[in-house]
Amino acid sequence: MSNSYFYSRRRFLKELSLGTAALSPAVSTLAAYTAPQKKLGVALVGLGSYSTYQLAPALHQTQHCRLAGIVTGTTAKERLWAEKYNIPRSNIYSYDRFDEIAHNKDIDIVYIVLPVALHKEFTIRAARAGKHVICEKPMAPSVRDCDDMIAACQKANRLLAIGYRLQYEPYNCEMVRLARQHVYGRVQEIECGHGVRWSDDSDAWRLRRHMAGGGCLMDMGIYAVQSARLITGEEPLYVTATEEKTRPDIFSEVEETIQFTLEFPGGVIAKGKSSYNKNMNYLKVKAEKGWFELSEAYRYGGMVGSTSDGSIQLDAHENQQALQMDDFAQCILQNRESCVSGETGRHDIKVVEAIYRSVASGKREKV
Repeated sequence: MSNSYFYSRRRFLKELSLGTAALSPAVSTLAAYTAPQKKLGVALVGLGSYSTYQLAPALHQTQHCRLAGIVTGTTAKERLWAEKYNIPRSNIYSYDRFDEIAHNKDIDIVYIVLPVALHKEFTIRAARAGKHVICEKPMAPSVRDCDDMIAACQKANRLLAIGYRLQYEPYNCEMVRLARQHVYGRVQEIECGHGVRWSDDSDAWRLRRHMAGGGCLMDMGIYAVQSARLITGEEPLYVTATEEKTRPDIFSEVEETIQFTLEFPGGVIAKGKSSYNKNMNYLKVKAEKGWFELSEAYRYGGMVGSTSDGSIQLDAHENQQALQMDDFAQCILQNRESCVSGETGRHDIKVVEAIYRSVASGKREKV
């Protein structure tokens, strides 16, 4: 691939990071050199599989932050993590003692990796404790909750970011570049879907509405919603959605499969799907003069991309989560807002709420 290609891509990414596009992938780590500074301390709140197998290892690959503390309700995990990551006893907290983190100068950032229903509570508590916050997606069960989280962080003068790792992932960034620069002409249609076949109850809280806020749409479909918003650079005006349920014994409280169509101001139509009954992972974009797609779009690695005139081949060895957390650390050090801010998370939940309204009414709903 030519040097001019990499120059144009990096220039595009730099322009996005400087705010010239409304819904930009976060790529400031690629855009400019920043002088070495102290590594900011991160405390992981919730030590489930994502913290264990993704975030903690990623923190060993970061340049601007480090794993400094943990918050858990399991004594066995306290011992295990303390030994494995050399975490001092003073940096280990239970959920009941969480507010004491305010007195710990070793911790700058709290990363909330809890069931969705707890995101609001712990974001607000972290902000009041004087800590910057990364909150996992989806941001919260409702727009009202998102507003409360944003307000709490603003009042405390702390930054808030949502854990949108894919806005740092090279293949997803490339899809946005191809769309925004009209490489194949203007975008006409988007197809996006993310789903898994539910096979166990290891994360049974995801099947309880009061904990998860919803089912496949909140958990998996949010990726598709954000992909459509990023590709177009617009906010959808209307949505039409339907629900399918084939296993009501399992999905008695939350949705199993949802299909939705988003209508954007510029005329683009996005057809999305999310499911707990089928494995899928794709992002396809049709434009005036061709197409481009990711047949593996939302994984932790191993993306596969192609275009109407060839394959997409990028150096994608960098860790998504490490890039995400490093960028947030840089935002703090440089006193700038994250491009995966609370407002970004709020926009997605606003769309999600409209999708649920359409499912309930059977009608086209305004977002």
